[in-house]
Amino acid sequence: MPYSAPKKSIKEVRYLNKDFEGFKNNLIEFSKVYFPNTYNDFNEASPAMIFIEMASYVGDVLSYYIDNQFKESLLAFAEEKKTVYNMAQSFGYKPKLSSPSTVNLDVFQTVPATSTGTGGSYTTKPDLSYAMILKQGMIVSSTNGIKFTSQEDCSFKFSSSFDPMDISIYESSNNVPVTYLLKKQVKVSSGETNTEYITFGAAEKYSRVALGNENITEIISVTDSDGNNWYEVPFLAQDTVFTDVENKAANDDELFTYSDQAPYLLKLLKTSRRFTTFIRQDGKTELRFGAGTSDSPDEEIIPNPDNVGSALAGGVTKLGEAFDPSNFLKTNAYGTAPSNTTLTVTYKYGGGISHNTPSSTVRSIDSVNITLDESTLSSNLVATTKASVAINNTIPATGGRDAESVLEVRQNALAYFQSQGRAVTKEDYIARVYALPARYGNIAKAYIVQDVQLDNTNVENTGNINPFALNLYVLGYNSSKQLTNLNDGVKTNIQTYLSQFRMITDAINIKNAFVINIGVQFNILTKVGYNKQEVVLRAIQKIREFFQIDKWQIGQPIILADLSYQISLTEGVSAVVPPTEDNPNGLPVIVTNKFSAANGYSGNVYDITTATKDGVIYPSMDPSCFELKFPATDIEGRVVGDAAGGN
Repeated sequence: MPYSAPKKSIKEVRYLNKDFEGFKNNLIEFSKVYFPNTYNDFNEASPAMIFIEMASYVGDVLSYYIDNQFKESLLAFAEEKKTVYNMAQSFGYKPKLSSPSTVNLDVFQTVPATSTGTGGSYTTKPDLSYAMILKQGMIVSSTNGIKFTSQEDCSFKFSSSFDPMDISIYESSNNVPVTYLLKKQVKVSSGETNTEYITFGAAEKYSRVALGNENITEIISVTDSDGNNWYEVPFLAQDTVFTDVENKAANDDELFTYSDQAPYLLKLLKTSRRFTTFIRQDGKTELRFGAGTSDSPDEEIIPNPDNVGSALAGGVTKLGEAFDPSNFLKTNAYGTAPSNTTLTVTYKYGGGISHNTPSSTVRSIDSVNITLDESTLSSNLVATTKASVAINNTIPATGGRDAESVLEVRQNALAYFQSQGRAVTKEDYIARVYALPARYGNIAKAYIVQDVQLDNTNVENTGNINPFALNLYVLGYNSSKQLTNLNDGVKTNIQTYLSQFRMITDAINIKNAFVINIGVQFNILTKVGYNKQEVVLRAIQKIREFFQIDKWQIGQPIILADLSYQISLTEGVSAVVPPTEDNPNGLPVIVTNKFSAANGYSGNVYDITTATKDGVIYPSMDPSCFELKFPATDIEGRVVGDAAGGN
């Protein structure tokens, strides 16, 4: 009789129980069904229950960590800072640390007058041979000790529409000018500069080094011991970078004639000396280099395609030869790995909201490198000219912001990834604006609409409206984290940055959004036994949290029912009573417009009564944002009684 293997019994195992109780009950049920004669004592005091509970405990712990690891693998649900930072940068979004403040700084110098003409007919003009060039990297400071660094050269030797220079009479004698005052503007950003020296031995593939300081906002330069420049790229596979050169005859003898309007030329440079930056969770920046470890030309490792199949020495063809695929890792395809050299890394670090400074506070020059040909000039006049250099910020320095939270990094990375390196929809443009590199300033609020007239009824020549144009409305923060208009320096950075991603048919108009300052009035009934003054203070704090500026965007309405509900959640509040004064609609809370510019408000007058519909205060058709600017004085609360009917 042939042998027949016994059939294996199929035991039912459930996979849906994932907590301790679920595992325990399932194991008990499993034992009762499949081992009824082996074990049947399921009393809590039974020694065998120890094994069941221990197995349940292990299952519960493993289930938790598996679920947690799966959740952390999804950017939309990740919570760990390290995980969010790693995934965001793998999607192309670089988390922004503290952002610097920027401003266009007025720079002054005096020059002597020079006369032209003969006899009694002559004229005076500034002697621009005494005009200086203040090199990029000039360090200045504000009255509260914030350091700023110039981002470009400030040359008084020319004036153009791109870089205009104002000339005025500074001193005169007998109505004849003796000294002229020259004025230009230069863009400066906050933060301090530091230099580190990093020594490399033998080449290592994909080597990486961390810089010493936190909150690095810009890598200014990286040079090796031989004087070669290393360039930062978004990813190591990019082998070309943009660089600018001075527009002079030695660099371009044709375009040199336009140097007054284009002092610098943008060039495309192909280089193997490149690196990327990676932001770590501890706030430090890491430099990452490529895998190129060979000193030989790439053609000696991987044949040049132009030579394959031709009559080369040693054989008629190379089509039949095998090549090691790992040779690709030995080339400079992902950049050269530094070896036997010392890299000099200069960078800027620091920033934040505290770096936003008021106007007329950046007045001190700490260090400056001046270029001036003194060979044919008077030494006394040269000394006077150099001593005359002065600066001032006529507008506030804005754009400074603290580091992004994990939630902000996660949401911005999701939006950044969806934009796929181009801007098509309005959401794409908003994501790009918020992704503006930190060294160019930071945007607090952004809103974009199509460039159309709100009412074309009485508008002439409407054919000039560009159907592809978009209006981008932006706002920034001042040092007190209050909304303010962005200066032209930050707007120029936005325009330049967006030009890399916008569609060729799109036009972007960058404008200031309107700020509507408000005040809040409310009446409440308190619960019996509570201190009325303390309850009012707690209710005021609730309103301050409700109107915290981070929570508000351009075009967002005020829903009074939500505001009233937040007040009602305050400990000790029994009810929110609608104010009777100036409240014909019986609204639970009164919101008023604060507009006096003399008192520090925006100056924008807004009819809130007309804008209120069914308990919702709508912003104006012109993009605007509500702001409770001075919560210490703009919130008025009153207790009109308690729940027992007392006053």
